[in-house]
Amino acid sequence: MKIVNTVNEVREQVKAWRKEGLTVGLVPTMGYLHEGHQSLIDRSVSENDRTVVSVFVNPMQFGPGEDLESYPRDMDRDAGICEKAGADLIFHPEPSEMYHDGFSTFVDMDTLTGGLCGKTRPIHFRGVCTVVSKLFHIVTPDRAYFGQKDAQQLAVIRHMAEDLSFGIEIVGCPIVREEDGLAKSSRNTYLNKEERKAALILSQSLQEGKKLLDAGERDAKKVRDAIVEKLRLEALAKIDYVEIVDWKNLEPVGQIDRQVLVAMAVYIGKTRLIDNILYEPE
Repeated sequence: MKIVNTVNEVREQVKAWRKEGLTVGLVPTMGYLHEGHQSLIDRSVSENDRTVVSVFVNPMQFGPGEDLESYPRDMDRDAGICEKAGADLIFHPEPSEMYHDGFSTFVDMDTLTGGLCGKTRPIHFRGVCTVVSKLFHIVTPDRAYFGQKDAQQLAVIRHMAEDLSFGIEIVGCPIVREEDGLAKSSRNTYLNKEERKAALILSQSLQEGKKLLDAGERDAKKVRDAIVEKLRLEALAKIDYVEIVDWKNLEPVGQIDRQVLVAMAVYIGKTRLIDNILYEPE
């Protein structure tokens, strides 16, 4: 496995692989890898001849006052996880390599980004779309792998890839959870012992909603209200949003008569965590 820091090094390596007729998978990450990221790498390794993992904390997707500077970083640890999972190349650029002086071209979207996380993080998805489109141009993968935990991001990237005719298969992979149900996240490291215990309320409240859905409830407001009521039992939890939306267009639904995304963002102390489930009625 190689670690490279420049766009040209990635392009030269991919060019060599293409000459051999090899397929290439891409796993974009911001580093501080965990079992969720590893599941994406595993999937890519199983479906492609070569796998590239990008490790880049993208400053463009952080708003003022967010955790850009404190976002956890450990390149040695990340490299060990990538090598163990069978990745072939890590692309670990500096911000100056991705955004040169005078950088002024961005990728934005009029749909899918206004609700959910886009409400309180208005510049976030412009940053995501811009950096991912750059990675797609640099790596030119056959497939790219994203986790369902960031469900809105997954939907946005799929839409962008179709709109801009990238010709890349966007593969969504299931949420990986701790044994007690907490969704794996690099930001879980911010939680102290009390907050870590309190964070279980996210997955517990989603399961409360799923019980209603499995019992036949199709009124989205009733399901949402039950989730919110459960979340409010935890004193350390502050709700950013709880929404039930159409999985195709991310628009709120009244009746659950199609595949929906039940999504939430909740602050546990100062740490903002997200979680979700997909549900399709029979």
